[in-house]
Amino acid sequence: MGSETTEEGDKQRIPLLTPYKMGNFRLSHRIVLAPLTRQRSYNNVPQPHAILYYSQRATKGGFLLAEATGVSDTAQGYANTPGIWTKEQTDAWKPIVEAVHAKGAVFFCQIWHVGRVSNTGFQPNGQSPISSTSKELTPQLRANGVDMARFSPPRRLRTDEIPKIVNDFRIAARNAIEAGFDGVEIHGAHGYLLEQFFKDQANDRTDQYGGSLENRCRFGLEVVEAVSDEIGAGRVGIRLSPFANYMQSGDSNPEALGLYLTEALNKYGILYCHMVEPRMISVGVKSECSESLAPMRKSFKGTFIVAGGYDREDGNKAVAENRADLVAYGRHFLANPDLPKRFELDAPLNKYERETFYTPDPVIGYTDYPFLEETDGYRREVE
Repeated sequence: MGSETTEEGDKQRIPLLTPYKMGNFRLSHRIVLAPLTRQRSYNNVPQPHAILYYSQRATKGGFLLAEATGVSDTAQGYANTPGIWTKEQTDAWKPIVEAVHAKGAVFFCQIWHVGRVSNTGFQPNGQSPISSTSKELTPQLRANGVDMARFSPPRRLRTDEIPKIVNDFRIAARNAIEAGFDGVEIHGAHGYLLEQFFKDQANDRTDQYGGSLENRCRFGLEVVEAVSDEIGAGRVGIRLSPFANYMQSGDSNPEALGLYLTEALNKYGILYCHMVEPRMISVGVKSECSESLAPMRKSFKGTFIVAGGYDREDGNKAVAENRADLVAYGRHFLANPDLPKRFELDAPLNKYERETFYTPDPVIGYTDYPFLEETDGYRREVE
């Protein structure tokens, strides 16, 4: 189904291409660039080639999320991922953000700490990674399907050390605003540090940050509060994956966890909640499942963004059926810099190349995916 034209010449928009007001931000469509680790920020410093990558995917009134960006020198677990804890990193983000804003898009920085998903090689002075626990992760096959990632035994954070980590998130958020970002998304998903506290499979603490649901969520909510106090709740989102079991961070009652968090988040009045679909139990694999994000959607009072295996058709359905306000696209947006245009025209999509997702090359698999007008055999009048 292509876009039809009325007599007035206005396009009949598909649900994904209808405008939406997200707090103080006016979006022209509902297709979000998901936060995608690309491992091309050498020595944890964003590089000039990211200017082209992000601006290629920016549209007037579009919403982009930057790749996960470390909040401190202990936050790293992968080579060449960006940070935002130093002045050099903050300054390096500025031209990237400017290029996205020049296209008229809204741009948030996803701030993260990997916790135990790391090893001593990524840590300052070769120290142990920090976590909610001292339980070690077993080696995992990397996303390229070839290499094994190995993790060092983590060190359980002492109770009195947790405020320092909360403060790292607060400073990272302040730096993101200094770099020109419109806001931040706190990474509370996919088995990283916040989720190591949220999930009962990973959290075996006996202090006020472990045990009950309230205690396990305390650290993450302290981060939300600190970041909201620093930059304003209207500039803050969070990503959650209660149903997922990434990096041995599963939970015995994911629906209760998701509901507790959405209800607690309402108290802070943050801008949005970005939730990963239950069908994405493991990275990049879509499974049939009976669970749904509907209770969390109903409970959360701000903008609700969904992610996880969406294509054009089910993204449109999610918006049309009011299951989500916005839909985040990862692999399809990575491979199709003009994804909103392709969805509008119902044009064929470039296939993504998994083997180049994480290569450090500044062009290949990064800024060399063709736009629609460059694609052989597909020429169409584009207004």
